[in-house]
Amino acid sequence: MVDAKSGNWVDTRAPAWARPYARLSRLDRPIGTWLLLLPCWWGLLLAMVHDGQARWFDLWIFVGCAIGAILMRGAGCTWNDITDRDIDGSVARTALRPIPSGQVTVRGALAWAIAQSLVAFLILLTLPPAAIALGVLSLVPVAVYPFAKRFTWWPQVFLGIAFNWGALLAWTAHTGQLESPAIVLFFAGIAWTLFYDTIYAHQDAEDDALIGVKSTARLFGTDSPKWLARFLVATVALMGIAIVAAAPDGEILAMVLMLCGPWAMGWHMMWQLRRLDIDNTDRLLSLFRSNRDAGLIPVLFFAAALFA
Repeated sequence: MVDAKSGNWVDTRAPAWARPYARLSRLDRPIGTWLLLLPCWWGLLLAMVHDGQARWFDLWIFVGCAIGAILMRGAGCTWNDITDRDIDGSVARTALRPIPSGQVTVRGALAWAIAQSLVAFLILLTLPPAAIALGVLSLVPVAVYPFAKRFTWWPQVFLGIAFNWGALLAWTAHTGQLESPAIVLFFAGIAWTLFYDTIYAHQDAEDDALIGVKSTARLFGTDSPKWLARFLVATVALMGIAIVAAAPDGEILAMVLMLCGPWAMGWHMMWQLRRLDIDNTDRLLSLFRSNRDAGLIPVLFFAAALFA
């Protein structure tokens, strides 16, 4: 199984010199950008419903989060490939990535990661001070995550912290301060990440065992469906608690509409769980990618609640 299908837009439209850098940023595989972006939109929309205000600046937060997700996902993936260059060369699925295959040097990749981060930082500077501070702090889990699989069986927790930080940042960008509903929503996102990334990690379980890399997929093994069911329940329950905590007093319709988000998302995750086959790599990748749609469901219901 290869890391990415050929014939995508990077292969056919990007200039030849730019293709290795685009692949470092995973621009040929946007699912990771969606998974980083969607918690940002959850946090923003929940904050907007919470205080009953929608300002023009919120449109910039919405767009800025999208641009920032592309940039920071690209920087994070580049950093991940730098730290994992020896591991990637030993795994069939990742052996042709730009660094282990020699398309990009480590120095070139590091410069590319820094460049993407600096542009993202310029976007961050347009937000309120508390959001800027949170954005800078997010670099800690981003930096640590690639090393987590070397010292813990739960590297997906570190990924969840990094990928759902946007829920905290976007809420704070709108309200000017971090509050408890955003924190609970953040933990809901971590549970969701444990769900989808355990599915993803099963693709590499055999290779990971050979080279000593840890993951929840290896830890759970054939018990993965039971653990995924627990993460499903935690995702839905925690998001529901965040919604109840954020809902304005007396706005019953808005709260009900928002609660439909985790309810419907939970059914989508249940559909994934019923189709799970940990020995079918094509099925695993397909289910992992379907989490874009799962994460979009709360976005739609939260947006509808704004007009309730």
